[in-house]
Amino acid sequence: MLGLNGAGKSTLFSLVTRLFGIQAGRIGIFGHDIRVAPGEALRLLGVVFQPRTLDLDLSVIQNLLYHAALHGIARGEARVRGDEVLARLGLADRAGSKVRDLSGGQMRRLEIARALLHRPRLLLLDEATVGLDVKARADILNHVRQLVAEQGIGVLWATHLFDEIEPGDDLVVLHQGRLLAHGSASRVIADAGADDIHAAFMRLTGAAGLPGSAAP
Repeated sequence: MLGLNGAGKSTLFSLVTRLFGIQAGRIGIFGHDIRVAPGEALRLLGVVFQPRTLDLDLSVIQNLLYHAALHGIARGEARVRGDEVLARLGLADRAGSKVRDLSGGQMRRLEIARALLHRPRLLLLDEATVGLDVKARADILNHVRQLVAEQGIGVLWATHLFDEIEPGDDLVVLHQGRLLAHGSASRVIADAGADDIHAAFMRLTGAAGLPGSAAP
């Protein structure tokens, strides 16, 4: 989901996760209406919001065990799952480390690991690479794409950075709360009569001088 800051990406995430109440319309998650069956719907989601929500004074594994307890996962099972997701995200060697000793990229990977702990079917990532350096951004993208390919998990990735989008990605362009385009990134580019996603976005939105955007 591509959009500038203020486009409505975080608001949409807040509506999906019920942090904001729905005033109109309907949101369904794998057939579960979040108004009618919020528990069933939210159990299928893993969420990483843009602001960091880790306890810096706890260890990596303690953060995971605390999250597991909130989901009613028994401690023994939580430890097994914790070891599994840390290995998957390349953090197995940091399980005993205090979170405050991790790099920004490692903290983000830990938040993704935590979001996967209860084995959701859909992962929501809101500007997951904001504030990270180029290598850390690339690592996060690679890890998430591997999850999609190897685990079959769905991912809704919200970003304002053009270089995080690949031609085959299913893309939604959001601007000022409005859906401007939806389809494969290559189709959105072609339909806009553009050469790349940056030019397509400019034509769709009429925007100029996009601050903080990365070139494709």
